Amino acid sequence: MYLLTQRENVVRIPPDRLGDDLDVVVNQLARESYEGRIEGDSLTVLIRNIEPVGPGRIVHGDGAVYQTVKYNALIFRPQNQEVVEGEVVEVIKFGAFVRFGPLDGLLHISQVMDDRIDIDDAGQRLIGKDTKRDLKVHDRVRARVVSLSLNERNPRESKIGLTMRQTGLGRFEWLAEERAKKAEKGGAA
Repeated sequence: MYLLTQRENVVRIPPDRLGDDLDVVVNQLARESYEGRIEGDSLTVLIRNIEPVGPGRIVHGDGAVYQTVKYNALIFRPQNQEVVEGEVVEVIKFGAFVRFGPLDGLLHISQVMDDRIDIDDAGQRLIGKDTKRDLKVHDRVRARVVSLSLNERNPRESKIGLTMRQTGLGRFEWLAEERAKKAEKGGAA
């Protein structure tokens, strides 16, 4: 889920940048320091309207100035049990990675569909043995977050587990097929 919030943090202005335009330096350093970072349970995607707050502080033994800044932040906060839509970006032996928002989640092979699955390594596809449904790179899917562990040090190392083994979840084409079947049954009755 995306949220727009206001935050306040501190940026370190190194001594060699103290002669530069304060607004330019603060904007650049704040973006470098906070965009793309995970803090707690959310990833800061973008920051805007960065404003210095009060005078900066100098710490004994460090020639830098520590400047408090206030800014608007666009954050991405995935939540357990949230239904997400995304794109399959990689298919591997044990499942598929789905990109939703700025993060990737793992769709384990056991959570793709209610069918036994064959793996087509060369074609990067997962194929249902009975249904013949397949899942491949660039497919658009709807899944549910079932496990969540965000890594603050390296956001790309976050572990997010997904499932598509429930009604209303799956590859978009599968969902359209299911709707058509229901409409057909409803019209015949």
